[in-house]
Amino acid sequence: MSLFQTDAWQKTWWEIWGDTPGFEKLLDSGKGANGLYLANYKFKGFPIRSLECIGTSHRRIATPRTEYNTLLGNAAEPDPNARLAELLTCCKWTEAVFSDLCVNSTEYEVLQTLVQDKRWMWRVLEEDTGYSVNTTGSFEDYLASLGSNTRLRLFNRRKVLQSLGEVSVRDILPEEQDNFLDHLDRLHQQRWDSPCFGGPDGMAFQRKFLERLPAEGGKPRLSELRVDNRLISLLYNVEYQGRVYNIQGGFEDNVHKKLAPGTLHFGYVIEQCFNDSNVQVFDMLAGTGKNENYKAHIATDKEPMVTLMIVRSWLFRLLYRFKG
Repeated sequence: MSLFQTDAWQKTWWEIWGDTPGFEKLLDSGKGANGLYLANYKFKGFPIRSLECIGTSHRRIATPRTEYNTLLGNAAEPDPNARLAELLTCCKWTEAVFSDLCVNSTEYEVLQTLVQDKRWMWRVLEEDTGYSVNTTGSFEDYLASLGSNTRLRLFNRRKVLQSLGEVSVRDILPEEQDNFLDHLDRLHQQRWDSPCFGGPDGMAFQRKFLERLPAEGGKPRLSELRVDNRLISLLYNVEYQGRVYNIQGGFEDNVHKKLAPGTLHFGYVIEQCFNDSNVQVFDMLAGTGKNENYKAHIATDKEPMVTLMIVRSWLFRLLYRFKG
């Protein structure tokens, strides 16, 4: 199961945002699956009962992104069709919106068949890709597999960085986590002109999540990159079940015209993962950079994901068909 189905993520998400008006919990997370809830609201005057995964919200609120969502989880289901049918008929709903489902999964295939049998409407709202690096081989072989420009930005320009002063890459101690998140917020606002994780609630979520994760065998791997004690990059990483997830990053612009501090920092952390026998994957998750999709150049593996809407209401099926 992924980091996003842990109690630390799922239960903390619900504690922070579950009291949103109209939210009604139906099912707690368990066995590696997301919990489910109903979002009751009006959209353009029409009442909607939207079935959604805990950790996501289609229209109501903006929260930190929850990826690799699943209804079946990691438990071996003797009859996944029956289990999904049970989940989708547990209550009355207008539409179901499941965000960031993995396309190459049994669950996705079974959902398609179930929706076809029920004659519901199937709508793909968004398509995205998760990017990761398999770190079970050698770092040298990995570097050799990259394009020359990517290798230059990820590794070879360390010499330019070192020419600016003493370089240090350091994991943050537990007692430094609050300061780390404050610095990350500052760097994020400088680059994007918006608060990190959406504001105070999102930051409170991250703090509580990091506090709870060790009880489930995970651990924060917060990393900072400095030159002559000047902080130039931060990476918010978390390790869970042999996988290091990159949740967020922030860096200083204009350190040097030839340097991309965030990419160089990725290089240092990826090298650490290759040298750690407990880590098999460095997961950069979905999304692209501000100016280019740098993850696509760094990754060895890709995971296609979709945000799917299933429409059960006959009225909304007509409306969506008319809308196109």
